[in-house]
Parts: sequence; structure tokens; C-alpha cells
Amino acid sequence: MLLNQTNLLAEMPVQSRPRERLEQYGEKALSNHELLAILLRTGVKGTNVVSVALNILNTFDDLYYLKHVSLEELIMISGVGKTKAIELKAAIELGIRIAQAPQIKTGQITSSRQIGEMMSAEMGDLQQEHVIVLFLNTKNEIIKKETIFKGGLSSSVAHPREIFKGAVRYSAAKIVVVHNHPSGCPNPSEADIVFTKRVAECGDLMGVELLDHIIVGQNDYASLKELGIF
Repeated sequence: MLLNQTNLLAEMPVQSRPRERLEQYGEKALSNHELLAILLRTGVKGTNVVSVALNILNTFDDLYYLKHVSLEELIMISGVGKTKAIELKAAIELGIRIAQAPQIKTGQITSSRQIGEMMSAEMGDLQQEHVIVLFLNTKNEIIKKETIFKGGLSSSVAHPREIFKGAVRYSAAKIVVVHNHPSGCPNPSEADIVFTKRVAECGDLMGVELLDHIIVGQNDYASLKELGIF
């Protein structure tokens, strides 16, 4: 009697199953057939999903040609069927569009004054302390602007690792940290100075330059770079 695919997959060690491996190690650690197995979701009677994925890849000379395969060719592969073939074609096309999509840029940084005036208009009236990071490419173009913290730099949640997690995610070469003082006075506190130095040191280690830390007050701002803090 044939075993069903669930039993066959269940016999695999947990650390060898694609979904569990992605969750534990991340998608970069998975092979092509493991990533494909996750998209397929299930196998067929007598053949688990990993074997079906391997069967697909073995049908073509190279992974490159998979993006040119027709719906009919996929359906003909054992273990695929019409539904899986449609889902694979959709996933392949989405991957192609993602690869071709341009990175959106929202302006170029030319000076601390430019950032200060821009962010003062945006953050000057906020009643709660916010920390915003501008992620830049090598040309000082803004590729992402993200609110990292709310509540103040003295809070234990304000940690440089959250900033550099974003820098890695967006492949940023440089960053600008901006936060506001609801009191209206932009003068840096001791906590601001300590935090800035920690971010600059982490940036040096990771190869991501901290261009400036701007503190926004009421119709005014302070640049810790210009003040010689770091």
C-alpha cells in the first residue's frame, strides 16, 4: 500500500523539513528545491513534496529556464497538476517583477540644514518623542524613511540594533537619525549624546555611516554632527 505524502514528509527529521528550516535559519540557507517545496505545499500519494520539487528541477537543464516554462509543461510533470502549475507560474512572475522593480528614492540629502528644516516641518508639533531613521544609498539618496521608536531615547527599547536591522534590510550605506523633543528645545540631553555615540560606533563596525543625528524642537533643530558630538 502506498504511503500518503503527509506520512512520508513526517518521517523526515524536523530539522530537514523546508518550512522548519526557513523558520530557523532563514530563506538564504535553503536550497532551490527546498524553496520550491514550500511553494508547492504538498506532494502526492507515494511522493513527498520535496521529491516533487526535485522532479521539477531535474526536468529542466538550469534554474534559469524555469521562468520560461509554460503552464502546460508544468502540468505534465508528475506531482504538479493544474493548480500547482498556476501557483508556480504566479510565483515565478512575481519574482521576475520584484527583480525588475526600481528602488524608490524620495530625495537626496545635501546638508544637515536641509534635513533639519525638512524634519522640523514634519515632527515639530508631535506631542510624543519619535525616532525616525533615514536610510540612504551611496549617493545620499533616501531609499527609506522609517519610524523606529516612540517614547524617548531614555527608554530601554531605544537600541541601535533596531536601526541597523533596517540598514541591513534596505541595504543602506548611510543613515541619518532624527528625533524630536516635545518640550520644544532641541538641545541634546546626556542620553541623546550617549545614544548617538553608540549608533556611530555600531555603524563603524557594520560599515554603515551615521551622517548625522538631528534633534527637532519647536521651529528649530540641532545637528549633533555640527556640534562635534561624534
